[in-house]
Amino acid sequence: MLHKHHHFHVSSSSLLMRRLFGSFYHIHHKNLKFLQNQKWVCRNMATTTTTVAPTTTKKIVVIMGATGSGKSKLSIDLATRFFTSEIINSDKIQVSKGLDITTNKISINERGGVVHHLLGEFSGPELFSPSDFRHTADNRITDIINRRKLPLIVGGSNSFIYALLSNQFNPGVDVFDELNPVQCISKELRYHCCFIWVDVFTPVLNRYLFQRVDEMMDSGMYEELEEFFEKNGFSDQNTGIRKAIGVPEMEGYFRNLKNCTTVQEKCRLYDEAVREIKENTKELAEKQIWKIQQLKESGWDLQKVDATEALRAKMSPENSEIPATEIWERQVVIPSMKIVKQFLLE
Repeated sequence: MLHKHHHFHVSSSSLLMRRLFGSFYHIHHKNLKFLQNQKWVCRNMATTTTTVAPTTTKKIVVIMGATGSGKSKLSIDLATRFFTSEIINSDKIQVSKGLDITTNKISINERGGVVHHLLGEFSGPELFSPSDFRHTADNRITDIINRRKLPLIVGGSNSFIYALLSNQFNPGVDVFDELNPVQCISKELRYHCCFIWVDVFTPVLNRYLFQRVDEMMDSGMYEELEEFFEKNGFSDQNTGIRKAIGVPEMEGYFRNLKNCTTVQEKCRLYDEAVREIKENTKELAEKQIWKIQQLKESGWDLQKVDATEALRAKMSPENSEIPATEIWERQVVIPSMKIVKQFLLE
């Protein structure tokens, strides 16, 4: 998701020093209503189009992409402005309760009143499994459609997406194992799907991810994790939400902090933890993109929208002649809206 904070790079050491010493606009307009008298009624800004579609078809929209690419923001734009929708989170870490800043859950304010499912709902020593997600998300999809709304599946865990959608899902087989050929991925899907892949040029995405980590640390992630370890202690096993990027890296920091005798040592320890968080986030994005490419190569009909220029303008507004929000609208929101509208008219 595009993070809500607007300032960017602050050095890791300066953030720690402060602690050590105590220190796309929103439019309320619905442009689509569903299943009125057994019809899809699609309405855009200029014209009204009505077409009959079978109510037995489970149509869903799946918004994919690497962490930080803007999936959550796009889903909110579509749900609040064009399509009466509810969102089902497909991030395997974000289904767990707690550590909202560290796991980068979309905040209540950012949700724009859109109902979110499977977001911070579960707790326990183990993470929600792909099989759990397949069963639970299917029930939510049925409920959303029965209430004449459009389900939006949004998140970066492609193993969850595959488990939910594949008609031939085998929980004992990891189709994304690099030793398995792409032919292991089933093209037979359980739903009629519209896939939108929010893509960002890798160097631009990496730059943003690094800056986002600094923002998160400056916006309460450090204090959130400090409180987490004070309450739950340290562990030699990373299970459940402890697998979230940021938890093991900062656990090492807090474990060793008491052994530091100078501010310089504390700053070096902190900088190393932040560097590890950034590198691990970068690796996560690379793995997510690789899995999406595997799905596309196997025959999944993924339609790509490019958020590179919007993200570049957001990071460096002084270097962009066009505001980031306008670029986002032109290059991401409008193309996505047209893709979904055409899908619903089929």
